Amino acid sequence: MNVAICGYGAGNVRSVEIAFRRLGAEITEDVRGADLAVLPGVGSARAALAGLRERGHDRALRERFAAARPILGICLGLQLALDWTEEDGGVDGLGLVPGRVLRLRTGRVPRMGWAEVGDRGAFYFAHAYAAETEYATSWSEGVVAEARFGSFVGCQFHPEKSGALGARYLEEALFPSRV
Repeated sequence: MNVAICGYGAGNVRSVEIAFRRLGAEITEDVRGADLAVLPGVGSARAALAGLRERGHDRALRERFAAARPILGICLGLQLALDWTEEDGGVDGLGLVPGRVLRLRTGRVPRMGWAEVGDRGAFYFAHAYAAETEYATSWSEGVVAEARFGSFVGCQFHPEKSGALGARYLEEALFPSRV
């Protein structure tokens, strides 16, 4: 299985790459042809979207989604897949998943550290914005932790930094037939 990690000039690309290599995946630059495309996430929405456009990853991701090819969004990667984010004064997202992203206004901001995700266990979070979508499938402390729509799966947490549970989550994304 091969994985394309859609870098945009910032983010957690290296740690995501290492996590997938540990699972036996080969890393490729071919976003359109990979078995799985990953939209990693660290940084700001406007800069990330500009970096995706510069590299043609925005078009490649939309094409993958239209062809029902799997895409995994991690943290900001989940947020970028939605229609719009209020970050950076308001930015249109990739529009893969209906919904919007709003700044966290309660609790700890930024929300950093380990938190339970439904009954799955604790995962590592680091974010100040959160998704609002009807396609949410898991929550953590009242915040969307995962959303699924079509061939897209996005998680607000960082599975690549979440130990054995995170590795299992990535393995499920890479090898869905094993589970």
